[in-house]
Amino acid sequence: MPALDTDVYIADLAAFIQASPTSYHAAAEVARRLEEAGFERLDETAEWPATPGRRVIVRDGAVIAWVQTAGAGAATPFRILGAHTDSPSFKLKPNPTSNSEGVLQAGVEVYGGPLINSWLDRELELAGRVATADGATHLVRTGPMLRIPQLAIHLDREVNSKGLTLDKQRHTQPIWGSAGDLDGDADLLAVALRGAGIASDDVEGHDLLLADTQAPARFGLADAFFAAGRMDNLSSVYAGLVALLAAPDDAAHVSVLAAFDHEELGSESRSGASGPVLEDVLVRVSAALGAGEIERRRAFADSWILSSDAGHAVHPNYSERHDPGNRPVLGGGPLLKLNASQRYASDAIGSALWRDVCRRAGVPTQAFVSNNSIPCGSTIGPLAATRLGIRTVDVGVPLLSMHSARELAHVDDLAALGAAVSEFFASA
Repeated sequence: MPALDTDVYIADLAAFIQASPTSYHAAAEVARRLEEAGFERLDETAEWPATPGRRVIVRDGAVIAWVQTAGAGAATPFRILGAHTDSPSFKLKPNPTSNSEGVLQAGVEVYGGPLINSWLDRELELAGRVATADGATHLVRTGPMLRIPQLAIHLDREVNSKGLTLDKQRHTQPIWGSAGDLDGDADLLAVALRGAGIASDDVEGHDLLLADTQAPARFGLADAFFAAGRMDNLSSVYAGLVALLAAPDDAAHVSVLAAFDHEELGSESRSGASGPVLEDVLVRVSAALGAGEIERRRAFADSWILSSDAGHAVHPNYSERHDPGNRPVLGGGPLLKLNASQRYASDAIGSALWRDVCRRAGVPTQAFVSNNSIPCGSTIGPLAATRLGIRTVDVGVPLLSMHSARELAHVDDLAALGAAVSEFFASA
């Protein structure tokens, strides 16, 4: 397998992130790129072809794509790269327009667990989907439109000594205009949808979130650092996309990219990892291959899920927060994520598989385990493994500033993850 060009990989990752301000945009962008490369977009309500091919479905903010090889049969196993498309943010409430002290504000609700202070004093956009009265769904984004302004230090002189405290209701409502500039009875939704040519009166529902508009950037010595929003977890979605595009047509398994929505909320939705979307696809693919229930269970028993989600690099200013014996660093390679309480699904067998994949890909890897006093988060790995019974290993790129509006990674780690996932699909 040819090595990935790091500069090309990072530049295209930046373009992918900019095209994906929300989970809905990310799923659409994955599908668009795959279709351009010859993948067939399938409708879940239609019959699916039984013939070999490259295919993709989109369910809300989730996207599942696969390569059904010519030699696949009823008991052919699956190689699945699992990731998630959503990131912490703020979601627009119903009736969002308010006027406070002559300033127009937007009512928003916290989505997931963002580092709220990182969203202050940034030019934000509204992005997501709206459903209109004609039954259509539209992806929309406004470009820079909103900002959550921080209180000046002159009005809070103890902020640097006693810390910043933000109330999720009172202090997170972004401003988007001056009341004196508003046209007639127009409101935030009407103004936001003007560029999309959609009348707010036609909107029957919306899933709109805030997104930072600052472009991704490389910086630091040798341009080794990469800063961007939503790397948790678009870094993994992109790695899976690149790997699936390069997946061989003669593999002894069916290669699958499963990018779920709502991981930041716990994954319990029709498009989340605790929901049926991946199982729905695997059941229909295995049925097309002639599998009954027994053959499908045999295939699942021989299958793998590589659950890829960002993890923590050791923070140089807070090194005591990390495990003293396992110190993953930026530039040290993708993480193998381990947890005794099964917050991650990796075990000894999965660890051996991952290390072999990295060795074949020619990239380093490093172990991540939490400090015992600071419980780790979780990801889709244990959820998918529990639902399907497929052996799973949790991995991902090391980040600083996770859940910030703008996260930080090393370019070598990002490209190494892409190479490792590509090897996961390519190897026997």
